[in-house]
Amino acid sequence: MRAAVLGANDGIVSTASLIVGVAAAGAPQASVLLTGVAALVAGAMSMAAGEYVSVHSQADTEKADLKRERAELEAEPVAEHRELTAIYVGRGLEPGLARQVAEQLMAHDALGAHARDELGIAEGLNARPLQAALASGASFAVGAMLPLLVTAVAPERAAIAWVSVLSLGFLALLGALAAHVGGARKWVGALRVTFWGTLAMAVTAGTGALFGAIA
Repeated sequence: MRAAVLGANDGIVSTASLIVGVAAAGAPQASVLLTGVAALVAGAMSMAAGEYVSVHSQADTEKADLKRERAELEAEPVAEHRELTAIYVGRGLEPGLARQVAEQLMAHDALGAHARDELGIAEGLNARPLQAALASGASFAVGAMLPLLVTAVAPERAAIAWVSVLSLGFLALLGALAAHVGGARKWVGALRVTFWGTLAMAVTAGTGALFGAIA
């Protein structure tokens, strides 16, 4: 979910900003569209690669932690039992009950118990690099398609206004949806992404207009 929301948000902001900036520099609509397509392809690949590398690093760390924990369990099971007991005592269990819980959980699945309660690695929630990369890249492409389609159908003279307004509307909707899924206030999520989207497009448009005037 995090990768998908981030990818879609970045797809809208970066592609819309680039389109607005190139259009503000006075480029013809065909060049603006070509720029948008290039931004979609390059951005989706970049997001996918970046997410893959990032999550893969997390997965490598988890594997290394589990390997070390497995070795510690084989070498010092008593010490590991005390460690797990201390964790449960810290969470509010009485020492006697904590020892019993630790003993039973370790008898059932010692590595799983330590992975979950000591390392914070829960089965089903471990890092999945390929899944995160595909979600991020695909969501970026979907987000980037929105301002690109607007550019294709908007009148050339009004392209900047159309792309800006509709892209901000898309961002507000995405921010509200993400906030709703996360249980937060929808208007706060919408306002946050809209503000940064407006800033990005304004700065890019100003830069495009400046360099267009110089050229």
